[in-house]
Amino acid sequence: MKAVFLDRGSFPAQINIQLPVQISDVVTYENTPLELVAERIKDANIVLTNKVMVDATAINGAADLKLVQVMATGMNNVDLEACKKKNITVQNVTDYSTISVPEHTFAMLLALRRNLASYLDAVKTGRWASSEYFCFLDYSIKDLSGSTMAIVGGGTLGKKVAGIALAFGMKVVFADRKGAINTRSGYIKFEEALQLADVISINCPLTPETKDLISDAEFSLMKQSCLLLNISRGGIVDEHALVRAFKNNVIAGAAFDVSTQEPMPLDHPLQMLTKQPNFLLTPHIAWASDEAMQTLVDMAMNKITSFIDKP
Repeated sequence: MKAVFLDRGSFPAQINIQLPVQISDVVTYENTPLELVAERIKDANIVLTNKVMVDATAINGAADLKLVQVMATGMNNVDLEACKKKNITVQNVTDYSTISVPEHTFAMLLALRRNLASYLDAVKTGRWASSEYFCFLDYSIKDLSGSTMAIVGGGTLGKKVAGIALAFGMKVVFADRKGAINTRSGYIKFEEALQLADVISINCPLTPETKDLISDAEFSLMKQSCLLLNISRGGIVDEHALVRAFKNNVIAGAAFDVSTQEPMPLDHPLQMLTKQPNFLLTPHIAWASDEAMQTLVDMAMNKITSFIDKP
């Protein structure tokens, strides 16, 4: 049995990836450009991919392919319809970063709420040394306790974020689906949640229904003091609308770990915002604590073993 890992380099070297013993031939590539995918998997039985695209051309050319193991949750990099037609199983991994993502969410939130980036930069430029007093208070500092967080997405990550928010003394509301006629138990109307929120945390997947979920109309509902966190998927927030919201001081700040283009080109709209002290951007790393990555890999190997061993 042959397995091909198309982008082993997307995981650091310290993450141990030991494929099941039933696989006698393992070929790993640091990364694979789209034009080489078909050639590299043509005689594979199992393909592992994190973010490399596996399109219909590559799938149709792999006569012995039985399993595509996505080393992530999102499966939008695999042509699922082509796999279905050829009876090829596609597996992903879920709930491996239920600590890493919420912790990153609050690291970003605290940095915004307490203006940490501005204070750190000011100290580096000598502002503290020239202060008249023992401290300087050039930038507003606000507590989380007593503020309201609206969470968009009531799955595992949304609930974990809610638990941390409650521990900080925040009030938590869950936003129901946009356009929902009947409000589900435990949720409030989407628009009402946006209006109430001091902080909005997006924790839902990117689907046709959630694409551009937050755009100009939604920004207009938010408090001017609101902070927006997208540690989920690029495309859920209309990035051009976000730029307009900043330009017009519609919200107080935002923190993003994702974008519609990854890696993000220098002419991307969000690159412009990184010059603003109230916009924080990290390169899609919320999922990537060492512990979370090892958990992901271990879960993926178990799923591959179960696939091989099934009757």
